[in-house]
Order: sequence, then C-alpha cells, then structure tokens
Amino acid sequence: MMRTAIYARVSTPRQARAQSIDEQLERLRAYAEQKGFGLEEEHIYLDEGYSGASLNRPGLDALRDAAAMAEFELVLVTAPDRLARKYIHQVLLMEELQGRGCRIEFTERPMSQDPNDQLLLQIRGAVAEYERTLIAERMRRGRLAKLRSGQLLPWMRVPFGYRTDPEHPRDPLGLRVEEYEAAIVRQMFAWYLEQGATLGTIARRLMEGGVLTPTGKRTWSRSTIRGIFKNPAYVGNAYGHCTQLVPAKARRSPLEPVGAGLTAKRRPQEEWIPVSVPKIVERETFNLVQEKLSHNRRFASRNNKSHRYLLRGLVSCGACGKGSNARTSWDGRSYYVCRGHAEIVSEQRCRARHAPGGQLDELVWQDLCEMITHPEHIEAALQRAHGGEWLPQELKARLVGVEKAISQIQRYNRRLLDAYLGGVLELGEFERKRTELKGRSYLLLAQKRQLEATAKERTELSGIADSIEKFCEQVNGGLSNATFEQRRALVELLIDRVIVRDEEIEIRYVVPTSPEGPHLSFCHLRTDYLPLLQEVANRRNLGEA
Repeated sequence: MMRTAIYARVSTPRQARAQSIDEQLERLRAYAEQKGFGLEEEHIYLDEGYSGASLNRPGLDALRDAAAMAEFELVLVTAPDRLARKYIHQVLLMEELQGRGCRIEFTERPMSQDPNDQLLLQIRGAVAEYERTLIAERMRRGRLAKLRSGQLLPWMRVPFGYRTDPEHPRDPLGLRVEEYEAAIVRQMFAWYLEQGATLGTIARRLMEGGVLTPTGKRTWSRSTIRGIFKNPAYVGNAYGHCTQLVPAKARRSPLEPVGAGLTAKRRPQEEWIPVSVPKIVERETFNLVQEKLSHNRRFASRNNKSHRYLLRGLVSCGACGKGSNARTSWDGRSYYVCRGHAEIVSEQRCRARHAPGGQLDELVWQDLCEMITHPEHIEAALQRAHGGEWLPQELKARLVGVEKAISQIQRYNRRLLDAYLGGVLELGEFERKRTELKGRSYLLLAQKRQLEATAKERTELSGIADSIEKFCEQVNGGLSNATFEQRRALVELLIDRVIVRDEEIEIRYVVPTSPEGPHLSFCHLRTDYLPLLQEVANRRNLGEA
C-alpha cells in the first residue's frame, strides 16, 4: 500500500471560516480511499489563512521536513494553485519532493510527465500568478480610491481615544470619540507641557492612576506615549498611503543575508492622502508638544557624538538581554550602561553594574587583533560548531557503503520477483518479503541523503575556512597603525555583539567569507540575539569564532 500524505490550503481566514479547507480534505480523503492509498492522520498537512504566493507556511514546512525523512511516497493536492500560486514555486516544490522519492498528484487536474501535460501545468501556474497579481492590483487601486474620497479609514489599529463600528471598522461614518480615553489623551498632552516633565514621568502617572495602555496592558512604555504625541489624528488629520514596501537594502542582523525580505519606507509627504477625523487635542497644544519632542531628541545623550566609543551600539547586558548605552560622567570616565536601568517600573529595573568604557574597548580591540593575527582560531571554532573535523574520507566511505547496500536491496528485489514469477514463492510470502525490503530501502535512501548533505556542508565549510584566512591576511597589516575611525569600521564589520556578564565578557564575531563581505555593513543587529547561538553555525555565508 502506497504511503500517502495530503496537503490543503486556503488563503484567508474568511475562506477558512467558510469551511473550504474541509471541502478540500473531504475530496482528498475520498480520492485516497478510492485509489487504495494508505493515509495516516499524522500525514495531513494544512495551512489555513496563508497566501500561496509565499513558501513560508508552517504546514508546507512540516510536509517538506517529513518528505526529507522519507515518511511517504505520494502527496495529494487538489490543484496546483493550492500548492503554490507562482509557477516557479510549484516547480521548486515538485522537484524537491521528487528528488526525495516522493511525487505530487493533483486530484482535480491529474498530470503526467507527458510534454503536453507539463506545458499545461506551466500555463496554469502562470495564469494563477497573473490572477493573484491582478487581484492585488485591483484591491490596491480600490483602497486608494476610497481613501481619496474619504470613504476609508487609513488605520489597521484604531488609535487610543477613538472607537469604530465593529461591523465596519474601516468606515469613517462609524468613527466616534471615546470620551474617557480622549480625556486621558488631553491630560497626557497637558502633563508633557509642564516644566521638567518627561515621557517617563507621564508613564508613571498613568500606571499610578491604573490607566491601561491601548493594548490593555498595565505598563506604559515611553515609545507608546511618544507614538500618541506624534499622531496627527488627534488634531483631526489622519493620513493614509504614507509608506510603501521596498526591497531591504541592509540586513537587520549579521546573521541574515543582505536584502532579505521587504521593509516599509516613508513616501514623500505630498503623496499622503488625508482623511478627516474628529479632533481631540487643540492644534496649538499639539505643536508645542512636537517642539518639545524635537528639542529633547536633538539633545538626548544617545545622539551626543562629542565622545568617541569604540563599541557604541554593540554592547549588551548579559543579565537582562537589553542593549547598553555609552555615557561619560562629569569627570571624564566613560561607561556602557544597561538600558534596563531606565525602566519605568522600579521592580523591573536591571541591577547589573556599569561596564567601564575604556577598559572594555581596549579588551575587545586586543581580542579582535588576536583573532585576525591567528586565523586558525576561527577554523577551530568552525570545527567545534559543526561537530569536529571535516572527515571527508570517512564520509565518503560511509556513503559508498550505503550505496552498496542499496544496490544489494535492488538485487534482492529482482531475485524475489524472479522467484515469485517462477512459482517458488506464494503471493503472501512475496508481498511480505517485498514490504520488508521496501522498508530497508527507504531507510537507506534517507541515510544516503543525509550523508550527501553532510559531505556537501563539509566541503563548503572547508572553502569558508580558506576565504577567512585570506581576509585576515589582508587586514592584518594595518592593525598596529589604525586610527579610531578605522578601528570603529573594523569593529562594526567583524563584531556582532559584546555581552557583559559581571566579570565575564563574551565577544561574538561575524567574519566575512566572500570577496564582497568586507564591503557590506554588519552593524544592523537583531534584537533577540541572546537565544540564537546555534543559528550562527548554520549559516553558510558567515563564520563565528
């Protein structure tokens, strides 16, 4: 009996509620039963509310992982557009699964390897992609037309102080002022204009008064309050069409490739579309608050560049995981201070000690010089991260052994078939032995794929080690005479984070492994760096020492 999996997908929660995914499942189960395929509940993979334009779907990921472990031989899908909307994605998935000994069968549109069927599949994939693009463009133009005519609110989340009609949350006619929250907003603006008031002061007053945040939490943050102060809707002017998605030019993290994903970019202000909404705050009060915010931003210590810090923006607290700001005291001593010290709620403040700036800068610079001067340390770290030496001969020998075992299984199958056809074996005995050999064959094929992937990884890592050594040779010559600006550029390039835990210092390096590496900025850092140690070792284009 052929081991089978089924995959079903709907694009939106509305489709999921309409039970169209249940209809797909019902048709797929009936098809599998009709054909006599073996289907287990654990091999049913669903994606409810996920677009077919992306491959980032939990159900699809689970399906691909299970196929890599040879858990089934066949995947049933109702139609190609349920698998993926883009033809290139359809081809990628089909080739990937077929390479793992698993084929895809579309129940509503059966396909074969016949050239005509393959051409039809390409045409259908192209049409599905065209339809998706056409629908998205129509929806975009429709939203813009409604915004320009004042028939659509530009918000996905209603600002604090307003309420909308639950049945029509984007309809301006259903928008009203929530008087209790509006009174809180007016009080916040008035508080901030008091002498010496800060965002932290307002946050403490709100928490002392038991006022909940716009998301229903008890703890207010400075960024939430700043967002309220900067929102022009409170003076009657909401704006839509303010941002656009563009390809990312810089990495969010040194552990991610340059340009991965999209980022929202502000449009020119003349392209914004205004929508009139009820006013809560007077224009004069709003303008005074904007002036104070702008003044405080210009003179904030984080924007003070009068002092030079080698590790500015790269130091983190090992106790709470927050970043550390660089500060200089009145008597000229510099420190890296955990941002957790400025928490509004005293019980949540970090108690870690300040890290002496000069000593930490010198310690990290000396360690960086040692790392570049002795690139063999990087290679040793790569070996540790990937479980030891490259072992090319051992892997090759194991792969040859597995291939011999697979060939032997194939010979056994042929002999078994000859014995059955010659009348030596009964049908029941033949089926039992063939099923046993088939199970062994699946295990060996899975082991072969794993060994091939490991051998490929080892070869790539060997090349990475060579390229790292060449890079270190290029940089080594200028270390002793480097200016502060040159040191800072090298630190931004090579260091991911410096984590300070009392007396312990952990330095995480990110070393370029290609000729273009030294020309790319590595200083756009992630915010959840502490739990991601293992991820460093799994990236092909980065090495960690």
